[in-house]
Amino acid sequence: MEFSNELLAIADRADAALAEQFAHVDAVARRNTARVMEAFARHRVDTACFAASSGYGYDDRGRDVLDAVFADVMGAGKAFARHSIVNGTHALAIGLFGLLRPGDILLSIAGKPYDTLGEAIGIAGEAGNGSLADFGVEYRQIEMKENKVLDLDAIAAALRAEDGARVKVCFIQRSKGYLNRRTLTVAEIGEAVRTVKAIRPDCFVVVDNCYGEFTEELEPPAVGADLAIGSLIKNPGGGMAETGGYLAGTARAVELASYRLTVAGIGLEVGATLGQNKNMFRGLFYAPHTVAQALKTAHFAAYIFEQLGYAVEPASHEQRSDIIQTVITGSAEGLCAFCRGIQAGSPVDAYVTPEPWAMPGYQDEVIMAAGTFVQGASIELSADGPLKPPYTAFFQGGLTYESGRIGVLSAAAQMLRVKS
Repeated sequence: MEFSNELLAIADRADAALAEQFAHVDAVARRNTARVMEAFARHRVDTACFAASSGYGYDDRGRDVLDAVFADVMGAGKAFARHSIVNGTHALAIGLFGLLRPGDILLSIAGKPYDTLGEAIGIAGEAGNGSLADFGVEYRQIEMKENKVLDLDAIAAALRAEDGARVKVCFIQRSKGYLNRRTLTVAEIGEAVRTVKAIRPDCFVVVDNCYGEFTEELEPPAVGADLAIGSLIKNPGGGMAETGGYLAGTARAVELASYRLTVAGIGLEVGATLGQNKNMFRGLFYAPHTVAQALKTAHFAAYIFEQLGYAVEPASHEQRSDIIQTVITGSAEGLCAFCRGIQAGSPVDAYVTPEPWAMPGYQDEVIMAAGTFVQGASIELSADGPLKPPYTAFFQGGLTYESGRIGVLSAAAQMLRVKS
């Protein structure tokens, strides 16, 4: 791929300018890799764990060992990972429907959740489709202060209110989703957990952990979250898992979620793995390193677009708690150009031109670019965004820094063409 001398000069300066950030990313990856390998050794992962099961899947040792490894890695009491979970929204719905009952309140304490969860909650779409609202669960939300920090005083007030005893789940979306706000750190999530539990020890704290896994040295269950939930075609699948999701947390919360995964009384005792165990084990093993590659790509993207005069979040020098990088393109054409560049700089479907469309589960037209080996895998190089002001591109992934770097430069080249 050929890029202008201007772009190549900026790229040449980037690696030196980002040396401190890259060193931090590598240090976190080393420690997280050690944690994963210790869990593999502790639970005696061997080739027998990769064997396929069919039918009911009784006595599937690989499935049970993978669950135990996930629990250790996440700092949780219990966990399960299943290829039958189709995406992150499905995994979140399993957790929320597992914990909530008619008359309960679901309190989202980091603002509005990601668009695709709206219909499952009942704040979007038609009534009668089987949302939480249809089953008598009430939804409320608390906005973050200036889109930067959790409003702990407002959270405490909601829990102490006259009907505060009905708040059964405090929901935290760690990443920004399609909002122009900060991603939350694990330390901030821990502070929120302590605030909630001091007032309502019986209230479950559920964290949408998508895009955040392995960006720090601890995960939300390690600081008290009852459930952390995510997709295996994002960070924890390491670019190897073909599909799937996980839930990890306290033993009781995971048990209740498992009854929604299958059925009450059966839970995690069944579930054929159909030969998917090996890729899930291998993906978890790769995950800390793969996430590090994505983080370096995000730092690089921030640096390039800062130099080109665009507003970005986080800034290139900031440490990160997820793999998402936003670039405010300022126009619909700018957003589309960004996505066209990412697609052209991808290893798969580079010849495809992405176009905006009314994607199911989203409130606005969305454009998505993803030249990925696994369809929709956000840990691979991808970008997307809703066609609404300020036309923010949400960029994430990169299985290798080298390939991610090319994708970023391709996006920048397309943006420069639009500007000119």
